[in-house]
Amino acid sequence: MKDAFGAPQSLLVLGGTSEIGLATARRLIARRTRTVWLAGRPSPGLTAAADSLRALGADVHTVPFDALDTESHEERLGKLFTEGDIDMVLLAFGVLGDQARDESDPLAAVRVAQTNYTGAVSAGLVCAQALQAQGHGSLVVLSSVAGERARRANFIYGSSKAGLDAFAQGLGDAMHGTGVQVMVVRPGFVRTKMTRGLAEAPLATTPEAVATAIELGLRRRSETVWVPGSLRVVMSALRHVPRTLFRRLPV
Repeated sequence: MKDAFGAPQSLLVLGGTSEIGLATARRLIARRTRTVWLAGRPSPGLTAAADSLRALGADVHTVPFDALDTESHEERLGKLFTEGDIDMVLLAFGVLGDQARDESDPLAAVRVAQTNYTGAVSAGLVCAQALQAQGHGSLVVLSSVAGERARRANFIYGSSKAGLDAFAQGLGDAMHGTGVQVMVVRPGFVRTKMTRGLAEAPLATTPEAVATAIELGLRRRSETVWVPGSLRVVMSALRHVPRTLFRRLPV
């Protein structure tokens, strides 16, 4: 169960090598979290991530998980909940893709969409139903400001995040009153391995800053969290820019 400040005792990270996911796990372990499941494809990186959290004093387990293997989600993720309550699920997996390449390679574009949206729908529903069955818990979904309005520079990734964001909002409405909190997190440009080599966008942030915002959102039982918070105003303005003008903006 969570403490009075919303800190979970147990955490499941879908996307076990995610830098944001691991930063969040570290922050929560420093507070109260004692049991962590890292779900991801078996790899030296997943093993190293688990070892790093064990060094902080947590009981850490790794779970084989592939976002694209949706047929396995119900069995593998559902099984975790039969072994004990999970207070928080962090849906942190996703791929950025390569916009220039993916535009000329439809199969590559589909893979981005299937990972970021279809895989998330499957895993999100499985976990939300399990949280509802146990009567409590939080599902935190990492969306992106890229989903607020499709940009020429990354509309394939942005459209997949737009779908994920809409799904998570609807799921939150469906879970209202069940004891399950669904929180959508919309970071801007985050300095991670995934964005290394890309031109840094204004108001860039870090995995640690996103983790801090997630913890604060849990305390406040927020439904939507922007990171940094000022992006809420920026994106509200950009949504209303006429399309002919928006095309000319260096975004």
